[in-house]
Amino acid sequence: MTSDAWHSFGNDADNAGNGSGAYSNGHADYTGANGSAGEPANGPVADLASDLVETEPEAIIHLRTAMQSGVPWPRALLEAVGLWTAPLEVHRGRTYRYLIQGEALDWLTLAERLCAEIQEIANAAPTAELERLLFEGTLPEDVTPEDFRDWMGGNKHRAYLNYWYGVVVEEALQQAVENEIRKRHLARCYPDHEDLVEQVFTHLYSETRAALLKEFRQEAKIAQRAPLSLADCKEFTYWLSKRRFNLWDPARVASDTRKGIRQLTLLEQIPGPLVGVGVGV
Repeated sequence: MTSDAWHSFGNDADNAGNGSGAYSNGHADYTGANGSAGEPANGPVADLASDLVETEPEAIIHLRTAMQSGVPWPRALLEAVGLWTAPLEVHRGRTYRYLIQGEALDWLTLAERLCAEIQEIANAAPTAELERLLFEGTLPEDVTPEDFRDWMGGNKHRAYLNYWYGVVVEEALQQAVENEIRKRHLARCYPDHEDLVEQVFTHLYSETRAALLKEFRQEAKIAQRAPLSLADCKEFTYWLSKRRFNLWDPARVASDTRKGIRQLTLLEQIPGPLVGVGVGV
């Protein structure tokens, strides 16, 4: 995957901060991601930005200057997401893949990367709030769906929704269908076994998991015997969701998608307010 795929989203500086000018909560010197630099004209924050500009991505410069200006960490974080341009990154020996198939934003992986920067700023954010974001996928309750969309920016938010429906909901749908098949299987007094998973894939995607995985590896140019990383597994799930969308009629696709969302609700995995129905984890 090349950076061109990510740049099709553009730099969401035109959307982050919602273009509303100065931050209105007592931080008149902060202009949001739309401002000329996002920091006061002079002082220690401006000096910090000058020191970082040669070595740090624009998004991280913005994150640090915003938080040094006293901007609440959720807004600073989401605006940094809007400014981020790299589809993947190797940072401190770890590879982060933020964009799946050029269109789905794994925003929590990017948030994890950015939270490491937040933690380096003394007293920047409560540890418990950062942990809830990273482990539960939830932001503080006062962040509304409109805040989430506007601070992240329209392009990145659309990419986030692609990920939420294509990975999070798709995984929940697979589990929901497996539960249904297993329930019918046990009702007939058949013994439980792992082959039921293959029936899930046949029902949803009209092929066995083994056959689909082989096809995915070929398309993604992953060796058949090579282990799959977590990022590869997410991409496989997203690939499956696109196959399902193209395989069935719109009524069935919509019905199955609603089933996946209901399963998420049952599992209490969407407690946050970020897409109107909940947050993608």
